[in-house]
Amino acid sequence: MITASDTNMLDTFLKALISLLPVIVLVIVLFRLDSHRLLGTHFMIRIFLAGCATAYVCSWINAFALQFIAIDFERYSRLIAPLVEETVKASILVYLFRTNRIGFLIDAGILGFTVGAGFSFVENIYYLHFASDAHYGVWAVRGFGTAIMHGGATALFAIVSETLTQRHLKMNPLLYLPGLIVAFLLHAIFNHFPISPVLSTTVTLLILPTILFLLFERDATTIHNFLELDFATHKRLLRQIEHGEYTGCEAGRFLKDMQDKLEAPVAAEMQEYFRLHTELVLSAESILLGREQGVDLEIGDRIKDRLQRMHALEQHIGKAGLRALRPHLQFTAKDMWEIHMLEEQATGTA
Repeated sequence: MITASDTNMLDTFLKALISLLPVIVLVIVLFRLDSHRLLGTHFMIRIFLAGCATAYVCSWINAFALQFIAIDFERYSRLIAPLVEETVKASILVYLFRTNRIGFLIDAGILGFTVGAGFSFVENIYYLHFASDAHYGVWAVRGFGTAIMHGGATALFAIVSETLTQRHLKMNPLLYLPGLIVAFLLHAIFNHFPISPVLSTTVTLLILPTILFLLFERDATTIHNFLELDFATHKRLLRQIEHGEYTGCEAGRFLKDMQDKLEAPVAAEMQEYFRLHTELVLSAESILLGREQGVDLEIGDRIKDRLQRMHALEQHIGKAGLRALRPHLQFTAKDMWEIHMLEEQATGTA
């Protein structure tokens, strides 16, 4: 015999599925679109949990702000809450950019969407707890509209920011402002939508995933072309280093100059650091090109030894020395990301 309690439990369970499942499914679909497997499963879970944490942070900020800002709740939710929430979510992505965890548009978009998915997951659990008696249509709007909007807004922030910062190793906060404006406007427009919630949900569900899929399809070709070109460039550079004939590039000329000015052991360490860095970047590109062909290359002891030796040299050269050295060696943001990718796989944290 089915009791009223059983009916209520089933009702809550179905509403939970409707409000929580769509955005999780879309995260998994986007993750599977990454043919180069730029992101590890464990890393994705950590980013999702970080997105969950941003929902708690925003709830405290919003509750505190409402006590001190002379504005009604509806206007706050339309104007100020989107700015607070998009800024807090964006802070996770800024950290990932600055620590070289993002290399291409596709992983920027996936990680951005994952942060937004974590945020919406916690937010919808909160609404399920306090408004579980709401109509199924409300949960459909929250699951297929609001949740997708949160993920899409943060994904667009990440994509715009990756486009603007990919050539810069030094942090310039202004380069993150355009992406934040895009995310804020999308969020605010969704909250202001002048038509029915069902229609706004339909528009969001159709437009945002389509934009992401089109960008990812385009970026897959870009990644392939970049890897082939960079692989050939680094392979040629490594061959020149091995034969001592790399003075045709700025890095070679700088190291040659340092060899004439510094003591022999110091100059030798700088040259070894440049060689190791080039070898490791080349190894990373080999792994990514192999994945494109469905071949998994192992991170062997040789690569691990090179990583350890490179870090030992970094310790010996010191932070000040590295800050002076790296600009002349012309390490790009993608080079640094490739090194980080190797480190994560070598330590099993990907």
